[in-house]
Amino acid sequence: MALIGFLIAFPLLVALLLLAFRGDKARSAIVWAGGAIIAVASCLFVGMHLGTQEVLIPFESVAIDWACTGISVAIAAVILAFSWRYKNVWAAVLAVVQLVMVLVFEVGIEAEQPIVYSLYYDSLSVLMAFIIGVVGSGICIYAIGYMRDFQAHEPEGAKDRRPTFFALMFLFLSAMFAIVFCNNMEWMFTAWEVTTVCSFLLIGYTKTDEAIRNAFRQIIMNLAGGIGFVVALYACALQMGTLSFHEFLAIGMQFPELALLAACGFGFAGITKAAQMPFQTWLLGAMVAPTPTSALLHSSTMVKAGVFLLVKCAPIFAVCVVPSLMVMLVGGITFVLCSFMAISQTNAKRVLAYSTIANLGLITACAGVGTPEAVW
Repeated sequence: MALIGFLIAFPLLVALLLLAFRGDKARSAIVWAGGAIIAVASCLFVGMHLGTQEVLIPFESVAIDWACTGISVAIAAVILAFSWRYKNVWAAVLAVVQLVMVLVFEVGIEAEQPIVYSLYYDSLSVLMAFIIGVVGSGICIYAIGYMRDFQAHEPEGAKDRRPTFFALMFLFLSAMFAIVFCNNMEWMFTAWEVTTVCSFLLIGYTKTDEAIRNAFRQIIMNLAGGIGFVVALYACALQMGTLSFHEFLAIGMQFPELALLAACGFGFAGITKAAQMPFQTWLLGAMVAPTPTSALLHSSTMVKAGVFLLVKCAPIFAVCVVPSLMVMLVGGITFVLCSFMAISQTNAKRVLAYSTIANLGLITACAGVGTPEAVW
């Protein structure tokens, strides 16, 4: 458990240090050291737990529960501030709807069964931890030189916003580790939304009209997916009496009719986060951001969170027809169409984007089938 807590908390500490020490040399040292430590810690975790089937970790914290509520309010405030500044009504409406749903859930709805095991890991979590820790930290280290050149090409007197950029990247990694290791679905949802708002801020980093437009496209689509996630939380708490993901899977496989609405909500959330059709445009729009941003979104965060959730729900899809068909069809159609789009592009970044979406579509379709063979 200590190593899991370290993987979640340490990137957050690095992000805070990057905001506090804003000098170029200090930033390079912090990113190099932080990235190397995260990579080593993730490899150590993989080495210790390779081949693990599933381990539930007893852990409860009221403080974290309240922190999750506060983070949800802060996320909504950030989105509303940018929506007001750039006059985007849809983002503001969806942010308010999601916040109201979360607050009503926190105040008025309580699951019958307390969550004793808030953390867990299995073979998929171990694999994801390796990807996040090694690939994610590698991208952060690569970004040091890239962003130095990027800043050098900015107009003279332009504000240096690199401390915020790097802090958001490490916050991304922290949230991804939380998604991977949380059995408490409320905690998982909070981390899920942290990745959404970080992506929004990173895509709009350059503050050009195109970047702002694409950033709002991303936030609108992923807020819709976030609302789907909250609907799933309502269904789990009211119909199944639990907010433990492990118990949700166990009950859902035994009583598929109880899991129908929750599985549809999780499926929709995963589809939007994984940039499946018709939501693929947000990932294409992310290409206007600095290269480390698009690399991070494509490789170790954001889209991988979507397919991670879908693969985790695969046992439910195997016995629940409606969400299974939804996920299979969306993934299959995305795989075929985006594969054709990828080979018809001349811009290398767009080839990368379409091929990424196509491969995610293949994973999504297999997750929708839900059988052990398809998931393997």
